[in-house]
Formats: sequence, C-alpha cells, structure tokens
Amino acid sequence: MKFIFAILATAMLFITNKVTAQNNTITATVVNITSDTGKVAFALYDKTNFRMKPLQSNNVMINSGKSTVTFKNVEPGEYAIICFHDKNENHKMDFKTNGMPLEDYGASNNVMSFGPPKFDDAKFSVTDKNVSLEIKF
Repeated sequence: MKFIFAILATAMLFITNKVTAQNNTITATVVNITSDTGKVAFALYDKTNFRMKPLQSNNVMINSGKSTVTFKNVEPGEYAIICFHDKNENHKMDFKTNGMPLEDYGASNNVMSFGPPKFDDAKFSVTDKNVSLEIKF
C-alpha cells in the first residue's frame, strides 16, 4: 500500500511540475519607437522555425513610444524574438527596392548587424521563471 501511495505521489509531483513549467511568460518591450502611428508586430521563435512560422505572434498598439507584448504558456528552452514597427499596418515589413528596410525593426539581445537577425545573436533561455526583455530598434 505504501508503494502504491509513493508512486501516485511521485506521479502527481511530476504532473504538477510539468504544468507549472509550461506556464512561463516572456514579456518584451520596445522602448524607443519614434512615433505612435501603427503597431509593433512581435514574433517568438525557436531555433528550428527561426524567421519562418512563429510559435506565437501579436500586433500591439504603441503608447508614448513603447509597445509591450506577453507570450504565455512558454515551455523551457531557447527562444528569440523579432519585431518591427508596422507603421502602415499592412502586416508585413516594407523594403526599399534595394532591399533596405523602410520600417524600424529589432530583435532580442539588441544585436544589430547588417542583414537579417541571426538566431544565435538573438537567443535567450527560458527556464523555470518568467522572462522580461527590452528591445531597441
């Protein structure tokens, strides 16, 4: 009887820890938006889907040059966030004919190099705690 109780208690602890781990949040705030026109489009990626289909995404209003998104129910792992100022709210990043972006953009860790963001530059870890990030365009 004690053995069965021990197995049930262990299973309950495992299930409780698994549910708790999946309830982490990532909060990202862009802090230097030049105007309150449009929205900021945020996308959360892992390494396998980086710059393809996001795990989660959201378009967020801008208030006094800041925009904040919260991604919920994030499992532990490595992630990256890419965002851009969708000034005309056409739900895509606009480019000049020479390929240069017309709209401001940024990524987690604020590593800005020529060309699109790279996962290894933008990655951060989610463990057993909520994560807060500040992104600059």
